[in-house]
Amino acid sequence: MSRPPRRRGRPKEEGASAKKKSSPVIAGKEFNFVLQLSAEDVRLLRRYESALAQGAAGFAEKFYNYMFDNPDIADVMYAHERAGGNVGELVRTQLQHQLDLLKAGIGDDATAASEQVGRDHHRWGLKPVWSLGAYQLFLDHIRTLIHDTSTVEPEHRAPLERALTKVVFRDLGITAEAYWREALEQVTRQRDRIGHEQDLAGELLHHIPQLLWTVDVESNRISYATPDTREFCGGELEAPIPCFFRIPGSERERVLTAWQQVIDGNNVQLEIPVTDPEKGDGWYRMAFYPAANRRGRVLRVHCLMEDVTQTHSDRERLEQLSTQDEVTGLPNRTLWYDRLASAIAVARRNPGASVAVMVVDINQFKMYNDSLGHAAGDELLRQVARRVQKLLRDTDTLARLGGDEFGIVLPMVQDAEKAAERVAREVQSVLGAPYRFDGRELCLSSSIGIALYPQHGEDANTLASHADSAMYRAKWNSTPFLFFETETDLSASEHLQFSGQLHGALEREEFELHYQPKFDLRDGRICGAEALLRWRHPQEGLVLPKRFIPVAEQLGMISPITDWVLDTALAHSKAWRAGGEPVDISINVSARSFQSPGLVDRIQAALARAGVDGSRLEVEITEDTLMADLEQGARILGELSALGVSIAIDDFGTGYSSLSYLRRLPIDTLKIDQSFLVDLGREPRDLAIVRSIIELGHNLDCKVVAEGVEAPEAGERLRELGCDLVQGFHFSKPLPDASFREWLSSGH
Repeated sequence: MSRPPRRRGRPKEEGASAKKKSSPVIAGKEFNFVLQLSAEDVRLLRRYESALAQGAAGFAEKFYNYMFDNPDIADVMYAHERAGGNVGELVRTQLQHQLDLLKAGIGDDATAASEQVGRDHHRWGLKPVWSLGAYQLFLDHIRTLIHDTSTVEPEHRAPLERALTKVVFRDLGITAEAYWREALEQVTRQRDRIGHEQDLAGELLHHIPQLLWTVDVESNRISYATPDTREFCGGELEAPIPCFFRIPGSERERVLTAWQQVIDGNNVQLEIPVTDPEKGDGWYRMAFYPAANRRGRVLRVHCLMEDVTQTHSDRERLEQLSTQDEVTGLPNRTLWYDRLASAIAVARRNPGASVAVMVVDINQFKMYNDSLGHAAGDELLRQVARRVQKLLRDTDTLARLGGDEFGIVLPMVQDAEKAAERVAREVQSVLGAPYRFDGRELCLSSSIGIALYPQHGEDANTLASHADSAMYRAKWNSTPFLFFETETDLSASEHLQFSGQLHGALEREEFELHYQPKFDLRDGRICGAEALLRWRHPQEGLVLPKRFIPVAEQLGMISPITDWVLDTALAHSKAWRAGGEPVDISINVSARSFQSPGLVDRIQAALARAGVDGSRLEVEITEDTLMADLEQGARILGELSALGVSIAIDDFGTGYSSLSYLRRLPIDTLKIDQSFLVDLGREPRDLAIVRSIIELGHNLDCKVVAEGVEAPEAGERLRELGCDLVQGFHFSKPLPDASFREWLSSGH
């Protein structure tokens, strides 16, 4: 509570030979003068110092009781003790200071001591009003001694009491002034520190690229703005949005709505177009952060504006790459599926309305593309696109689905079959006319498959699949176009060939798995293998899945085949691990298998049977499979992820997934479709798409795998682009289990 205890004994007077302990800041002589504290007063007090000090023990008890009977003072004492201080020493020091007043010190040392007491009171949180009580207690105690002590001459009692009162008032005044001086100095130090921090904050804010300002909500005034904000807005700041006049009129209502949400206590962010006086039109991200009181009332809003023009352009470019075919400029498969789904949704709301879906395959395209080169092939595709586009309405959609396939959506048609047949004949006619390239006349024909909503399906995936089946049947039958027919398409060429034989293929152990390793591009180590299903057909030899899986799905056999793949792949992986080769496994899950009930339970059961942890398994599905029923797909992926199973999106870039949905799904890997890698070294557009997919994957915290890498140049280019993993014939062809084990043991 004050300075340490001083040695008992008389202090030296001013002018004595003793060295002064400190130089007081407060002018003690001024107090002496105002209080008319004379040498006679000092002499009188010192004459009776010993007599008055005899009651110190009694006063000490009263002083202790006063200090600890007051709850507020006691709280300060105990806080001092909790902070590591000595409460007993603190109280004794304060008591000794009051008893030292009997020495009648009025020089600099006494002034400095009183000054230190006042400063200590402020530092420890002792209020001045509490000191008044202590001084009153001391005066009452000494007055009683003066009147009751026989050693005090009767004629000296009144003068002695007046002298004591002057000394007490002197000490009280000096300690009070020192208390408030300390308070002022503390405020000054805090103000200086705050000022320094404000200077640092100002320097920081001046150099950050964002525009910042704060709005006082009650007065609707801008209470703070960075210099860049003032410069951007032309100096005059109008609350609450100082650059409101730079926002296009069509966007202002959106900004005002956002501001109202902020006033209601919500953090809000939005991107809006803004005219920059120097850069022209651009995009800015606005962010508003409300500051409310305890009752929830918003008092201030802190605002931020950030130039995101480049980010917005990059996003638009990526969206364009994901929805537009680079060769023809037409919508790609992604956008085509979106348009088809939208057309179906509109037709559902309009009784009697139909949708026609057409898949067009250019029959001779591959021949010309291989013989004349990619430039000729690209030009043929562009001419095909222009010819067909002229036949269609503005509301129709023509898209390039990939390779030499085009898709057409005819929305809101009343007589769908008649309309589709008319368009199909017109397409056949215009595509059959000769083409010219580099002085040559080229001829093309087409095969067209047609499916109608709602007759042939009620969702985009089903209709597209049925139109595709009809197209293959038309090609097989050398017919210009065919509508989907349930019975006919279910018993089409390969279905007829395989349906009877598939039933016994599992029992006859005709299926086998081949494994294609995946390599880390950083160090070349193997980091997994994809299990690829093959059918060892008794007449056809080794049959690839794309030929028999659709038939198996139509026959309802896909679930037992999937279970066999799971059991076999996990058993092989476990055996490799036991042999010292810890290679994780990936399996492909078809659309029908993914949508079948109980898939997660079957995978969990397979893991349990094999005794393999879920983290050793990766499930690959295509974009189209996932987006066919996004809600169910998200649920299945979540359950698989909970088992520790990794999720890979296969053939990424060829489907129609939404980037906004991908962010919300537990996806671990994106696999770049090999169609983008064929011309990676020659085609800038493919390079841009691959780079975008790699960047997108990394932004989603996904690994990126390039599949179908067949040339060393492609592998090196992928490594430069930051691709994580590769697989393909350049590194290793798919191998049966026995060959794969030998390959592993050989050190790759």
